[in-house]
Amino acid sequence: MATDERDLLETLKFELSFLEQGGYGRSVRTPWKPTSLFQDSLTCLNYGEKEKVHPCNECLLHAFVPQDSQNETVPCHHIPLDEKGTTIQKADCGNNQFELEEALKTWLRATIQRLEARETQASNRQGAEQTANH
Repeated sequence: MATDERDLLETLKFELSFLEQGGYGRSVRTPWKPTSLFQDSLTCLNYGEKEKVHPCNECLLHAFVPQDSQNETVPCHHIPLDEKGTTIQKADCGNNQFELEEALKTWLRATIQRLEARETQASNRQGAEQTANH
């Protein structure tokens, strides 16, 4: 598995762990301010910055953003989380935070599983090639 894919897998696992531990609950410092999925996580390259310092296309999550949404203000909020095309951007308008976080957890688990399966297949292929070459 390439370094970028390994980094992506670790990033997704971190985000899932963060979510499962209630990471998007209200901030103690700013309880009146709602939190933003992905943006209020260490996953975001601009986390803690007052202004966007890093372009979003440098983020590992950018690979999941549809082509027509890559120039949006918050591209990661346009990642399709399910087969219906639910995104953080769309769901933010109607769903409650719990439902949105559950949809994100489901997407994260499925994406992690898919990447791990790809990693296993690549490892098995590499092992078979090494065996064949001996």
